[in-house]
Amino acid sequence: MQFAGQRTDLELQPIGEPVNLLVQLDEDTLPSPGAIMVTKITPQQTRLDGLSEREFCQYVMDEIFTPGTIATGYNSVHFDDEFMRFCFWRNFFNPYEWQWKDERSRWDLLDVARMTRALRPDGIEWPVDSEGKATNRLELITKLNGIEHKHAHDALSDVEALIDVTRLIREHQPDLLRYLFRMRDKRCVAELVSLDHPQPFVYSAGQISSEFEKTTVMYPLASGKNGSILVADLRQDPTELTEETIFPAISELALNRCPAVAPLGVLEKNQSWERIKLDKEQITQNLQKYLKRPELIEWATKEKKFEDPVDVESALYDGFVSDYDNTFVSAVRNASDDKLKNFHPKFKDRRLSELLVHYKAKNCPEALTEAEMARWEKYRADRLNRQAPKFMHEMKVLQKTGKTERGTPADEYAMEELALWYQSLQ
Repeated sequence: MQFAGQRTDLELQPIGEPVNLLVQLDEDTLPSPGAIMVTKITPQQTRLDGLSEREFCQYVMDEIFTPGTIATGYNSVHFDDEFMRFCFWRNFFNPYEWQWKDERSRWDLLDVARMTRALRPDGIEWPVDSEGKATNRLELITKLNGIEHKHAHDALSDVEALIDVTRLIREHQPDLLRYLFRMRDKRCVAELVSLDHPQPFVYSAGQISSEFEKTTVMYPLASGKNGSILVADLRQDPTELTEETIFPAISELALNRCPAVAPLGVLEKNQSWERIKLDKEQITQNLQKYLKRPELIEWATKEKKFEDPVDVESALYDGFVSDYDNTFVSAVRNASDDKLKNFHPKFKDRRLSELLVHYKAKNCPEALTEAEMARWEKYRADRLNRQAPKFMHEMKVLQKTGKTERGTPADEYAMEELALWYQSLQ
């Protein structure tokens, strides 16, 4: 894993030097060969030059996610932030505080770019893919607009390019950028997406078709889970909806995930209705149809059965850690290797007891008892066996065709390193 970032002020001027570091891949993981062909970062390189996950977590909490920091990225809320949460979870750090406590917050510029393209595209060149479909890939936006981005998918190069793209949006559409910056606050989102005074609103997001510039008009229907709002897509005619086809016509909007939302009035300017292929009559008719079918809300809120996580490291969302257990969590995080050898806290949460075995195995294996070592080795072997079929399939595709299934050229050195990594873990 590579982590990079550049602190700026609110005027997007750099503060201090950029951060660019590697994090060690643990010996219970077979990485995606396709991803390695893109980044050229091998597992061996992370082991040689990288921080351990425990060291990385401590570093970013001390130096990166300081009070008042706004953690900003491109698809970061749905992708990067999840990696951060699970990394903190398995290393006995709080998985959530880094993005809200002490005036911290987060922001995702991918949906900002989507809404800018849909509503206020003037002054910026917007790319299409090889099939002529609209795309908002960062490396294509930079290329079309003359922004230097020599090493796409290198973390630091992507960060620098994103800052420049944000400057580009600010230059041409400062009001929209300022508005969406404010809407990263869930309280501001709640004022617009309100069940007390429900009104249609504009929404840009990844699940909406590029045919409509990733943008539609939604309407708040009911409360969802964990503080979210159940919203209806007024582009969709709900007449024929069934319990099986309810999504994505009705979905959950999380107020705390920086959604790109705006009042309906923004569509009155700049031919925005035409650009997203919607009209007022369509949304009015569909809204009345939704309101006449209250069973849709019941279907959308029905509890869905999910498979239990395969292992404890995937069990973050199985529940919050209690205040009682959090005392021990802090003690684990602050314990020296010597103290870990005889440290056996009485967790009430069974996830934490097993997670501690993993933590010791990765950071201080001599602290494990024989029984714990046997459990860890079984877990590690089972995990690698689950990952092996996909890993081997990708490697065979690379060897046979000279490229990944997505068309990325094979790198012989990286492939050799991956083969050696696989052998070393057996």
